[in-house]
Amino acid sequence: MQARAHPIATLLALTLTGLILGGCGTINEKLAAGAGDFIPQWAGGLPADAPPRRGTPQYDEYMKAQERKRLQPASDANAAAPAPNTPATALDPVH
Repeated sequence: MQARAHPIATLLALTLTGLILGGCGTINEKLAAGAGDFIPQWAGGLPADAPPRRGTPQYDEYMKAQERKRLQPASDANAAAPAPNTPATALDPVH
C-alpha cells in the first residue's frame, strides 16, 4: 500500500503547487494595474497632478483639453520676456 500512496501524494502536491502559482499571476496583474492609484503621494504614489490613465473616459477628456491648449495662440503673457537692460559687462564673473 505504501508504494501506491507515494506517487499519488506527489502528483497531488505538484498539481496543487501549479494551481497556486497559476493563480498568483492573475492576481498580481490586477493589483499592479491599479495599485498605484491607492498609494498616498507621501508613500510614493501618484502625484496629485498626474494625468489620468489611458483608456478611461477622464483620459479622453484630458487629451481633448490638451489639444485645445496646444491649438490656442500664445498670449502676450506667454510671449518671450524682454531682455534686461543690464549690459553683459556689468555682470559679476562666475567662479
